[in-house]
Amino acid sequence: MSTFLHNVWEFMPILLQGAKLTVLVTLGSLVISTLLGLVWAAMRVSGIPLLAKISAGVINLLRGIPIIVLLFFIYFVMPDFGVSLTALQAGILGLGIAYSAYQSENFRAGIEAVDHGQVEAAQAMGMSWRLTMRRVVLPQAFRITLPSYGNIMIMMLKDSSQASTITVAELALQGKLIATSTFQNATVFSLVALLYLIMCVPLILLVRHFEKRGRK
Repeated sequence: MSTFLHNVWEFMPILLQGAKLTVLVTLGSLVISTLLGLVWAAMRVSGIPLLAKISAGVINLLRGIPIIVLLFFIYFVMPDFGVSLTALQAGILGLGIAYSAYQSENFRAGIEAVDHGQVEAAQAMGMSWRLTMRRVVLPQAFRITLPSYGNIMIMMLKDSSQASTITVAELALQGKLIATSTFQNATVFSLVALLYLIMCVPLILLVRHFEKRGRK
C-alpha cells in the first residue's frame, strides 16, 4: 500500500501537467469547432443552393477522414506548403476542424427544429434573414442544442488523447511515458482513467442539467 501511495505521489504532478494540456486542447478545439460549425450550419440553411452544397461537401469530407489522419496532415504535410504549426497548435486546429462537422449537424438540427411559422412571422415584420436568425432562430436553436453540445464536449475531451500521436504531451501521452519508464502500468493507467473521469463528471452533470431544463 505504501508503494502504491508513493507512486501516486510521484506520478500525479506529471499527470496533472498532462491534464492541463488536455483541458487546453479541448477548450481550444471547442472554440474552433463551434465557430466553424456555425459557419457550416448557416451555409447549409441559407437557402442558397451553392452554399448549401459546399457546406454539405465539407461536412461529408470531414466526417469521412479519421481525426488522426487530419492531425498528421496538418502537422506533417502542411509544412510542405509553408505552414508550420507547433504540435499543440496542430492538435487544437485538427480537433477543431474535425469536430466542426458534428457541431454543424447539431446546430442545423437545432435551427430546423424552430417553428418555421416564427421565421415567416419575423420576415413578415420586415426582418432580414440575418436579423431573423440572430433574434429569433439562433436563441431558440441554441437552447435546443445544449444537451447535444454537452455530449460533444465530452467526446472532444476524450478524443483530445489523439493529439498525443503528434507528440502533444497531454494526459494520455504523459501516462504512456511514465508507464514505459517505470513499468507501473496498472497504477499509471488507473490514475489516467481516474483523471479523465474527474474531468468528464462535471460535463456529464452539466448535460443532465440541460436535459432536465429542456424537458420543462
